[in-house]
Parts: sequence; structure tokens; C-alpha cells
Amino acid sequence: MSLLRLENITKTYHLGEVDVPVLKGISFSVERGELIALMGASGSGKSTLMNVLGCLDRPTSGKYWLDGQEISSLAANERALVRTAKLGFVFQSFNLLPRTTAVNNVLMPLDYSTKAPSVRASIERAHEILNRVGLGPRLDHVPSQMSGGQQQRVAIARSLINEPALLLADEPTGNLDSQTSVEILEMFQQLNAAGLTVMLVTHDPKVAAYADRVIRVVDGLIVEDDHGGRSIDVSQRQSSAPYQRADAPESILEPNAAIAGDGDSSPGSGGVAVAQRRRTVVGSTQPASAITIPAPVRPARMGVAALVPAPLRTAATALRRNKMRSALTALGVIIGVGAVIAMVEISQGSRTSIMQTMASMGANTIMVRSGAAASGGISFGSGTLLTLTPGDADEIELEASAVAATAPVVQIQGQVVYGNRNWIPMNVMGTTAPYLTIRDWEQMDEGEMFTDRDVRNANKVCVIGQTLVKELFDGQSPIGEDLRVKNVSLRVIGVLGRKGSNMMGMDQDDVLLAPWTTVKYRISDNSAAATEAAASSSTSDAVNSLNELYPGSTALYPEQSATQLANTPQPVRFTNVDQIYVKARSAPEIPTAMDEITSILRQRHRIRTGQTDDFNLRDMSEMVKMMGSMSEMMGGLLMIVALISLVVGGVGIMNIMLVSVTERTREIGLRMAVGARSYHILRQFLIEAIVLCVFGGAVGIMLGRAASYAVWLALRWPVQASVPAIVGAFVVSATIGVAFGFYPAWKASRLDPIEALRYE
Repeated sequence: MSLLRLENITKTYHLGEVDVPVLKGISFSVERGELIALMGASGSGKSTLMNVLGCLDRPTSGKYWLDGQEISSLAANERALVRTAKLGFVFQSFNLLPRTTAVNNVLMPLDYSTKAPSVRASIERAHEILNRVGLGPRLDHVPSQMSGGQQQRVAIARSLINEPALLLADEPTGNLDSQTSVEILEMFQQLNAAGLTVMLVTHDPKVAAYADRVIRVVDGLIVEDDHGGRSIDVSQRQSSAPYQRADAPESILEPNAAIAGDGDSSPGSGGVAVAQRRRTVVGSTQPASAITIPAPVRPARMGVAALVPAPLRTAATALRRNKMRSALTALGVIIGVGAVIAMVEISQGSRTSIMQTMASMGANTIMVRSGAAASGGISFGSGTLLTLTPGDADEIELEASAVAATAPVVQIQGQVVYGNRNWIPMNVMGTTAPYLTIRDWEQMDEGEMFTDRDVRNANKVCVIGQTLVKELFDGQSPIGEDLRVKNVSLRVIGVLGRKGSNMMGMDQDDVLLAPWTTVKYRISDNSAAATEAAASSSTSDAVNSLNELYPGSTALYPEQSATQLANTPQPVRFTNVDQIYVKARSAPEIPTAMDEITSILRQRHRIRTGQTDDFNLRDMSEMVKMMGSMSEMMGGLLMIVALISLVVGGVGIMNIMLVSVTERTREIGLRMAVGARSYHILRQFLIEAIVLCVFGGAVGIMLGRAASYAVWLALRWPVQASVPAIVGAFVVSATIGVAFGFYPAWKASRLDPIEALRYE
């Protein structure tokens, strides 16, 4: 079966409304093992015919079989599979990748092969072939460090790496001097003698003289198919090419086949006698650099790069060729990601600081206050109706399942005196020991908290905050010292840990805590009996004496009638407290706790259905939500600003990738010619864009972290690292790479290989 066969192949180009026929019915066949010269002048159609034979183009009509497979009707990607499996190309201009070593140029077709060997085997094969073509000492040289002949040898080695069935050489000596041209043509002869089918596309009769068969093309038609009067017995050639295997016993450059027939060709045949050429190839004395003396094979070196997948390695190589441009392209992403990280960490730190401040006030705290008293249609405000008792606090803690702790609170204002110093604290409070648990204030700086026994006995003890220690004791330890509050002596048994300011800017450390019974009965003297006695003794006809520096005041409002007293009763028959602090078990249970407290107090206060509550409930959740939402809003605004810079960076990447596609059009055409399918090109440029973005994201993360740390050092603003933000930065970077790199990559994958190879 013939290796290739053409039947009436035509090709017509449509230039606007004009049809330009180039091939006008080409028919011939090629047997395995032939060395053929396809000759024709410029414009004769030989290059178009080579493109059809090389599966770079489709004929307008006709049939083309290659190795038994019909090719003419295949799609572009299917033809690419044929190229990578059965065809090798040697181009007139070499078409080597610049700034890429000889080994990597040779390995390029294996990146797109469906049957590529392992990385180690691939490198060993590339070294073997390069050594066989006389480039052993030049394995790591780039094209600019090699002569034209050496570059052509690299191109030949690249065409052999995929073990092709047909080698197409387009003007292989067009850019070479005469001596190098002879060496290259002799190499083709030796490859052919080793069993490889070779087709030389040329206009030079001297090149065609090295072929066994010459096919002349004129104006799109075959005008001559000259075997030189010889009978070519391809059956005597090797059925398999030893150049295809690195472990083959025969050298790829040692011809071991003969051509039967007439040893002398006539001058008119346009060729040189085959026997004479064979003697020239086998028997000629060649220099040390000649191809018939293979250099020793250097062992394949396996570096870290060999472990990297080929697409990623190719993308990294392409980016490394233009380091400055790649760095400037990634700069937009670096700035954007850095801004995002810095803004997130600053915002997160501010939010955490706010939440900590809220927690210091008691994030799960519910305050129960008595209702508002009224007289004559005038309300005296919340807390003026004496309805809350210590028993209410005990009942709430006992009955409410969502409540963790309760503490009754009595508040007064008064001067605190120690020695010759005095201070008026912001809060003088009477409470119980669980108050510190409710306020998340369990850490004591010195001493200990008073106990329930102190509360029951109304012991004259107290604990004080850091501000009182500073103002009254000048930073000295106050434990065991006595204070006076309204001429009542209290012994200091503990110092509270530092709390700081609350959301309203109030100093929480400016506080004195004592048992509520002590404050209620010993200091404030505002028990129910005292209140009732004071009210009854205050009359308009009271006699003033020297013991009363100020006369009794006259009532501003008339005494209430019996009906009015019934409507606004003053519960003086029991001991009241000003507030009850309640700690819910968790923030989500605050609504449940509030419902339970309401139900218990309505029942204890005998409030009927439809009547207004005589107490009020307040919790910190609304304030926490408000501050949290404000922090999120500010963080969101900062994030939007940072994302704008990310989008700008993405546009920059798209612009640079479009420029890169234009600059590397010939490279894209070369990769397609050696077997790259459209998705290979799409994948390569996408990976390059993603690598740029991920690199920029990594640098941006470090830059953002450094910026937030600098803000903390310079301004002492709270910052907090955010792992989700760091992970999100990588995801966003990769997404930008895909989003903004897709169009340039898609545009590159749609290029026509022929037009790309011709691009200047």
C-alpha cells in the first residue's frame, strides 16, 4: 500500500469576488522509503501542494490518502493529530523558538503528541537525535548561538522526534552556504537510506539532484514525474526506521539499503547517478563535525523543570523571555490584591476591635429596668417606678432556661475619699458577685470579689477599678485600705482588671462595686421606710432650726387623690432595686431569654393581659448589629475601591496578552504545524495569563500584609489577618487570569497555521 496517494487534488483561493486556482488536478502516489524532490518555480503551486500534503490546508476538491487514511475531509484538529503522528517538517527559515535551547526546541512536538514517552525518555531521545546529527556539544545552546547549518540540524532533529512516516523539507538549503547545503542534503539521503520517506520541496535543480524521484509542478499541474530511468526497489529498504528508537542497533546515519537499477543516469535526467551519490554519502571523508561521526551521547539531565507539566513549563518559559514586561503586567494585579488584603485586614481589625469593645460591655447582657412613674399626666421617665426586687432576679435565674446569670444593681452618686484625696467615680454600684460574670469582667488585677455572704450581711467591703487606684492611691496597692463613701467606711478587698472605654467613650474602670445591701441600706439610705418617713415629714408648716440649714420645700404639685394613688401605686411595702443585669447563655438565645423574662415578671407583678408592662428590657444585640453593619459597609466600600484596581490590572493583562499573540504569531503557527491543536494554544495562553495573575496575587498578598503591618506600626490601628481573604485573593487572581486572558487565548487558537507561519 502506498504511503500517500492523491487523486485530482485542486485548490482555489477566493480573493473577494475573484477565484484564483492554484492546484488544478494533482494526482500521484508515493511509496514508502522514497526520496522525492517536488520542484517548481515560485508561484507554481508547490508550496500549496506541500501544505496539502502536510495537512496544513484542505484541498478544494479531490481525495488525499496518507498511510491508508483519507485526509482531505478532516477538520483542523483532526489534521493536527495526523501531523503530530505521521509528519515531520523542516522549514526553510528553520522556525526555531528564540531563546530556547536546542533540546527544548527538539522536544516541542512531544508536548502535543498523543503517545509521548515519559519526560526522561523524551529527553534521552532528544539528546540521542541531536548527537546523531552532530550537535552533541550544542545541546544547551540557543539559536542565536548557532550557525545556520546547526540551526537546520536542530530543525531536522525536531522533525524526527515524533518518529514520522513522512518528512517534508521546504527549501531546506535556501539559507545555507554551499558546503553546509551538501551536508544537510547528504543527511536527508542517509535518513532516507535508513527507511524514512523524504520529500524535498525546492526550485533548485542541484537540490533535486540528490533525490531519487523528481516531480515538477508548473502552474498547478504536474508536468513531469521523473524516476531518472531507474527502478526503485523500496522493499530492500528497512521496513522500520532505526532512527525512531534510541536503542536501535544501527546508527541513523549509516545507510544500509541499496537502490537497484542503472548506476549511471543521463545528463538529461536532471539527477546524479544513484550509485555515485551513494558512494558519496558512504565513502566520503567528512570533518569531525560531520554527521556521519556521531558524538558521544551525553546523559540526559533531569532537573526540577522536568517535574513540571509541559503546558506550565512552556508558559513559564514564554513569560521568562520578557521578564520586565511580565513584571509590569502583573503590577496591576499586585496593587489590586495588595489593596484588597490591606483593606480587609484593616476592616477586619476594626470590626474585631468594635466587637471586643461591645463584648467588654457585655454582648449577651440584658438590662431589666423598672417602668416610668406618672403624676398629673406627667411621666417621670424610665426607672422611676419602683417595681423591681431582688426576688425578681432570683426567679429569673431559676425559671428562665436561656439565662445564665442575674445580678440586681443599685446605683448612687457620691464622693469617694481616701486620706487627703477624693474622687467622684462615674459609677458607684451595689450588686452581687455574678455581676462580673455578666459583664465578662472576671479577671481581677488584685484581691478578690466580695461573696454572697457579704451581700447577705451587708458587709462594708468593696472592689474598685483602675481609675480609682490611680486617682486615690497613686498607683499603690489599695488592698486592705479603707475608703469613705458618704461618710461610710468601706474596705478595699479587690482591684478589677482593666476594661477601657465603652462605645460611648465612658471610662468603665472608673467604678466602685459593693454589695447591693450595703449600698442600699448603709450608704444611700433610700429604703422604702426611709422614703416613706421622709415623705411624711416634709410638710409646709415644719419648723426650721439650726440643725436644718435649708427649710423644707413646698410641693410643686397638689397631693394626689385616692383615685390617682390607686392608678400610680408606689410599692413601698418591699425592697426595690434600680436594675437587674441578665446574661443570656448565647447571643442567639437573647430573644428567647427576653421572652422568658417578660413572662416571669408579668406573672410576678400580676399584670393582666392587655395591661402595660411596668418594666423595660434592653439588650446590646441591636447596637452590636448596628456597629457590625457599619463596619461591614465601610469594609465593602474599601473592597470596591480595591476591586477596581484589580479590574484595571485585568485589562492590562488582556492588553499585554493580545500584544503577545501578535508578537508570537509565527510561534503559534509553528506549534500548530508540529501538531498543536486549537485547545493546546488556548490552554497555553490561558495558563500564561493565570500564571501572571497568580504570581501577582502572591506578591500582592505579601505586599498587602506588609502594608497592614506598616499601618499598625505607624498609626496603631487594629489589624487582623484574614485567611479567607488570602484564599480569596488566589481565587480572584486565577479568575481574573481566566476572564481577561480567555479572549487573547481564543484569538490565538483561531489562527490559521499557514498564515501564522507567513506572518512577519
